[in-house]
Amino acid sequence: MKFLIAILGLLVVFGLAYIASNGKKQIRYRPLAVMIVLQIILAYFLLNTAAGTFLVGKFSTAFKALLDYANEGIAFVFGDLVTIGAEGGSGPFFLTVLMPIVVISALIGILQYIRILPFVIKYIGLVLSKINGMGKLESYNAVASAILGQSEVFISVKKQIGLLPKHRLYTLCASAMSTVSMSIVGAYMTMIDPKYVVTALVLNLFGGFIIASIVNPYQVTPEEDILEVQEEEKQSFFEMLGEYILDGFKVAIVVAAMLIGFVALIALINGIFSAVLGISFQELLGYVFAPFAFIMGIPWKEAIQAGSIMATKMVSNEFVAMLSLSGQTALSERTTGIVSVFLVSFANFSSIGIIAGAVKGLHEKQGNVVARFGLKLLYGASLVSVLSAIITGLYL
Repeated sequence: MKFLIAILGLLVVFGLAYIASNGKKQIRYRPLAVMIVLQIILAYFLLNTAAGTFLVGKFSTAFKALLDYANEGIAFVFGDLVTIGAEGGSGPFFLTVLMPIVVISALIGILQYIRILPFVIKYIGLVLSKINGMGKLESYNAVASAILGQSEVFISVKKQIGLLPKHRLYTLCASAMSTVSMSIVGAYMTMIDPKYVVTALVLNLFGGFIIASIVNPYQVTPEEDILEVQEEEKQSFFEMLGEYILDGFKVAIVVAAMLIGFVALIALINGIFSAVLGISFQELLGYVFAPFAFIMGIPWKEAIQAGSIMATKMVSNEFVAMLSLSGQTALSERTTGIVSVFLVSFANFSSIGIIAGAVKGLHEKQGNVVARFGLKLLYGASLVSVLSAIITGLYL
């Protein structure tokens, strides 16, 4: 039965992407078929094989070790707050989940400085361009987005931002919204099962290409297919390290501020809806998103609850939704896994402003272009999350 629902889900996702396509006759089906098969194989490898379980376990262990090292610095600064939290079973969210972002950001900076990350990103991108049939720039940008983040990635291609036509700019922005930054992957792993975080990272990379190839199909000529990556301004090691540490701290503060605002506002709106209609705002959204939860492979009896969490992610952000998911005890393991994969992306309304602002900071005219197709950007990135969740549901 789950295979029939998965087929239905794929047809719905591809149908919705096709409806929004701005060049239906330009869609190339062979690269699409190859990438879908790759998604299915990779999901099976990560979720259903001993080797995949081993790799996910090592990845998870590495991040757990990083979080433990991060706690050394956090405990030194915040002292008893961390100790009391550890004794009680859970410390303050800001300290235990968000503060480690500072350390992971510093590590990314070091890997950038010694030229390991630029090398890895560039050549993985070149390999991917042979598979997805897109340009080298688009493939590079997708990999870089998954490591550097949805706003920082545009700095590395800022020389080309002003030269890109609208269709190529859309693909770059869609990749940025469909992935997540490596600096906050550790934070996700404290809230949901690490194997679903890793699975989502891999599937979303290909899913972004698949949906963009349908919604926004085009071909890049050899003359246009040039990859020029902006070199960072030369800094001393400690200048770089200080900058990345502060950047990580800023990310943690921004996420904390967003959480305070969104959690409080959702509680307020829930209270108003409950008083007026007798049903909370999240429950109402759950009914709207329930059909999408169902085609992802979630049993109908859990679809409304799952749909509510999915909607929370879109109207606020993935952190708020993950907190909501971690507080659920009635959902089955299968439903929890499918929803977890759906949540691991930046596909929400606030990301439209973040991406448009990042591009506008580098090129004002192009930033305005991004703002105009912002809703279509969210539409495509949301379909990527649904697609990844459907593929995951095949193996749970």
